[in-house]
Amino acid sequence: MTQFRGAHVLITGAASGLGRLMALGVAARGARVSLLDRDAKGLDALCEAILAKGWEAKGYVVDLSERAAVQAACAEIRQHRGGVDILINNAGIVSGKTLLECSDEAIERTFQVNVLANFWTVRAFLPDMMAAGKGHIVTVASAAGLAGTSRLVDYSASKFAAVGFDESLRMELRRLGSPVRTTVVCPFFIDTGMFEGVKTRFAWLLPILRPDYVVRRILGAIEGNRSRLIMPRFVMTVPVIRVLPPFLFDAVLGFFGVNRSMDEFVGRH
Repeated sequence: MTQFRGAHVLITGAASGLGRLMALGVAARGARVSLLDRDAKGLDALCEAILAKGWEAKGYVVDLSERAAVQAACAEIRQHRGGVDILINNAGIVSGKTLLECSDEAIERTFQVNVLANFWTVRAFLPDMMAAGKGHIVTVASAAGLAGTSRLVDYSASKFAAVGFDESLRMELRRLGSPVRTTVVCPFFIDTGMFEGVKTRFAWLLPILRPDYVVRRILGAIEGNRSRLIMPRFVMTVPVIRVLPPFLFDAVLGFFGVNRSMDEFVGRH
């Protein structure tokens, strides 16, 4: 099992939502945390809350869409706090617009934060993990990385890439004989504010997930060395449904309301 106690854990997108709850959760389990986010005020508040309980935390204000900034922050962490034992790539953004409504800059930023930042953080800390013969890399993707839907073209494409990133990395590490573990997380919509306004047709099958529940499941999956965590269970039927011809696959997603889930999306203000 992966142990949080005594581990150095880095979390991206830590100032709010899942990142904040995960930071509090792993710190409570005895980890010392390094936290990355562009929200300086939120990051400061989180660090103060962790330090007030006698736990260890250090925040780094960084725009995860800027490769040089991410690399500089990672270098600073390695220099002053040492290698990372558990890397949780959690940061994500969503536009909630149709493809033609999205600006070029917004599309690029979605991929920079949701995908490319993962490359820069992993490339920074994986060599130390491999040298130490241990480590755990967590990719917080999405159910949108398993099935696409309207008004999530850029987001879904980036999350498909994140899922592929984790899978290929896992296979590469296995091919190299490395004991470093990976976990990919693919949850349905979560009530963190990021997807404010989304709807689900059958809440008993596809509920809007509670953040505390999701974080509890993620931390448990890391501790249990699970390679993949999909929530809720119904989302696990997507690979099975994919054997259907596209018109039937589309009809199934339409019936369950997936393709209309973003119709009333407003997002986080």
